[in-house]
Amino acid sequence: MDVIYGLIPGMLVLGLAAVAVLFWATRTGQYDDLDGDGRRILMDEDAEDVDPRRAPPMDAEPDLNPVESDPQGETRHRRHPDQEPR
Repeated sequence: MDVIYGLIPGMLVLGLAAVAVLFWATRTGQYDDLDGDGRRILMDEDAEDVDPRRAPPMDAEPDLNPVESDPQGETRHRRHPDQEPR
């Protein structure tokens, strides 16, 4: 029974803290745009931000120099058959 004397004030403090957080969230505009996040996930806004001069062409060939692993554990790129050795 003595535990209840500690639990009741603790619950009141937690309840008041929750109400304070709710008021803070509404004042700072946390609930203003509820649908915006859902729309931003579905919309592709990154395509507009790409500089067309730096973007790879749409008909670009796949990477012909994939990374392969050495027996010693080092990684290196395979040379294209048309490239001269360095």
